[in-house]
Parts: sequence; C-alpha cells; structure tokens
Amino acid sequence: MRTVVIAFVANLLVAVAKTIAAFVTGSASMVAESAHSWADAGNEIFLLIAERRSVKKIDGSHPRGYGREAYVWSLFAAVGLFTAGAVVSIQHGIQELSNPEESSDQIVAYIVLAIAFVLEGFSFVQSYLQAKKTAEARGMGTLHHVLGTSNTTLRAVFAEDAAALIGLVIAFFGVFLHQVTGNAVFDAVGSILVGVLLAIVALVLIDRNRRFLVGEPASADVRRRIVGLLLERDDVERVTYLHLEFVGPERFFLVASIDLTGNDREVDVARELRRIATDLEQSPYIADAVLTLSTPDETSLTA
Repeated sequence: MRTVVIAFVANLLVAVAKTIAAFVTGSASMVAESAHSWADAGNEIFLLIAERRSVKKIDGSHPRGYGREAYVWSLFAAVGLFTAGAVVSIQHGIQELSNPEESSDQIVAYIVLAIAFVLEGFSFVQSYLQAKKTAEARGMGTLHHVLGTSNTTLRAVFAEDAAALIGLVIAFFGVFLHQVTGNAVFDAVGSILVGVLLAIVALVLIDRNRRFLVGEPASADVRRRIVGLLLERDDVERVTYLHLEFVGPERFFLVASIDLTGNDREVDVARELRRIATDLEQSPYIADAVLTLSTPDETSLTA
C-alpha cells in the first residue's frame, strides 16, 4: 500500500508540472509525458482499490476470498494506461508530424523533466527495493520476480515507474534535438516513442492480469514445496495429485489426492481429510483446500 501511495503522490505532482510545461513550451514530447503521468496517477487509484478490495475476508458468497479483485482492477489500470497514455501520445505525435508547431521556453521543459526524474526515481526505488527484498528471499532475480509475481500492484507500480524514467529520457532528447536543429520532427517522434513504450508496458500488464484471472497455476518449485509439506505430516503416506491455482496475490486454491497412513473406517477417513484441509487453510497462502483419497494404482509425487 505504501508503494502505491508514494507512486500516486509522485505521479500527481509530476502530471501537474508536465501539463504546465506542455502549455508553456508547446512541446509534443511534453504533451505525451503529461498524458503519461495523468494516466499513471489515475491508474494508482485503481491499484489502491485493488489493494483494499482484494483483502476482504472470505464469506459465504466467496469461499475462496476476493483476491482476484486485485487482477480485475489492475486490468482496468493497464487498459487505462494504454488508452489514456499510449493512444493519446501516439496520436498527438502523428498530428505534430503532419502539422509541426514551434516550441519555446525549453528551459521550463528541462526543469520540469529534471524534477519529474527525481520524483519518479524516488517512487521507482521504493518499488524496486520491495521487489528486490522478496526476490532475494525466494532465490530469484528481481526482474524475474516482478514479471512472475502474483502481486499485481507491485508489478504495475514497478513497470509504470520504470517506463516513466525511460519516457523522461526520450522526452528530453525530443525537446533537446528540436531546440538544437529547429526541426519539430524530433519532438513529434519523441511523443510517438513515449506512446509506443506505454503501449508495450500496458500490453504486458494486461496479459499478466488476464493469466491470473483465468487461473494461473503455481510454479513447479511451489508445487514441490507443497508436496514436501504434505509428506512431512505423519498422517500422510503419499501424494498422487496436486492442483494449485492462484485466487489472489500469493493465495492459492489447493486440490490434492493423498494416501493416509493406516486403514481407518470411512467416517474416520472423512474426518481426517477435513482436519488436514483445515490445517492447510491456516496458512496465509492457502485460501481453500480440498482433499480426496488416492487409489493404489496412482503414481506418487515427490518433493
């Protein structure tokens, strides 16, 4: 939540500054950057809603919780980034190519871009440190963790802040080359490149949210860990089937077939399965667990 709030405040301040600079200078790149920042600021509101709604407690109508709300609202944010950021930037750049306008007061653009880089950089460092800490704890690279994590708000803030920093560099060169050469084409191309950058980021975020909404399975490493946890129990002899599906950020729906130790009566077996499932659901990572009995001919899974 802190990461999202920091990103929202930074984007809001930057959006206001860029909009003023765009009006003063008439730069196409600054127009693209202001659209970018307004889209980012709006997206943070969606992400804040995602954070709040996804942690609602399990109830009768949602026995596996509201975790997927995070992916719904993050999907809205990604679509907003594409339409309000990418499309506007590309469209304005194309218009500028066909009808170039002179820009002035470039010093204002440089000052705003420098301030924006500091604010966006602070927000990016916050999201990077959060991602790096979790990635190191899980023994993987930071970028690999960001792309694969079920924490959609972290991925969105990280991607948007990284795109913002790259976009600021593109805008700087667009304004600078326009000023040096007197050719507005450079400024227009800068606007188009910012739009293309936003479109790529938005499409990646849309695809990741789509995957989790339709049922993203757990990684092979997580599956092995869960099998190992089950086999560590004295009341579980073997595991023959395991299904782990994300139902929210770092929350799973678990289905497993297990072979219990001993040969108890049917009623005792039913109670034992329910007890093991209840134990599993005490984990903050398991939203719901369903266990069935294995048949003798099924192949055992190993940790």
